[in-house]
Amino acid sequence: MRRVLILGGTAEARALAAELTERGVPVVSSLAGRVATPRLPAGEVRLGGFGGPDGLAAWLTEAKIGALVDATHPFAAKMTASAVEAAERTGTPLLTLRRPGWREGPEDDWRRVPSLEAAAALLAAPMRVFLTTGRRSLPVFTGLPGVWLLARSVDPPESPVPDHVHVLLARGPYTVEGELALIREHRLDMLVTKDSGGTMTTPKLDAARRSGLPVIMVDRPPPPPGLRQVDTVRAAADWAQG
Repeated sequence: MRRVLILGGTAEARALAAELTERGVPVVSSLAGRVATPRLPAGEVRLGGFGGPDGLAAWLTEAKIGALVDATHPFAAKMTASAVEAAERTGTPLLTLRRPGWREGPEDDWRRVPSLEAAAALLAAPMRVFLTTGRRSLPVFTGLPGVWLLARSVDPPESPVPDHVHVLLARGPYTVEGELALIREHRLDMLVTKDSGGTMTTPKLDAARRSGLPVIMVDRPPPPPGLRQVDTVRAAADWAQG
């Protein structure tokens, strides 16, 4: 039975590791280590980056990996590109596991944009914004005069944080009632988020709909051409098991 490397950090990656472990498939989950206290998956775990496609290709060979599953975040385009290149170099079968993106409903008020920069360009004073695009994206939005930000992230952003930014440290899953309370408490009038998909953070979208809050939705980066992709853990597990 081939040994499987999961490039993880998502709920789907943890579920896949649990499923493969239960099936008796030898699995290694790789976590980038960007979160201070990550939720560890079942089976063997590797923390830290590989050093680009060269390092990943070398590790695939050294660890005798028979299959590679990219189950990283939908916006981890650099890691996906490294996985594609390393898999091609080593001849390792590669599959991408991506949860479906979110779809706008008839009562939603969304503006889809291709990038964080395009999202920031739509913000203008006076505006109070609920920003849920991750701590690393904060610099893109901090130079906007008259725009106040409630920036939610798992770990603190790098200092210094500007006066017009209030950082809320929290980890999902969230509730609609909790998101509605945030909108009311901070008098928010715009939500900026990324099309991450999944159910853990959908309450913010439900709360925005119920509050009549407009949403700026940053689209996912396009996948590399020819990439084999599935959107369920079971499909990924069946493929990885061979």
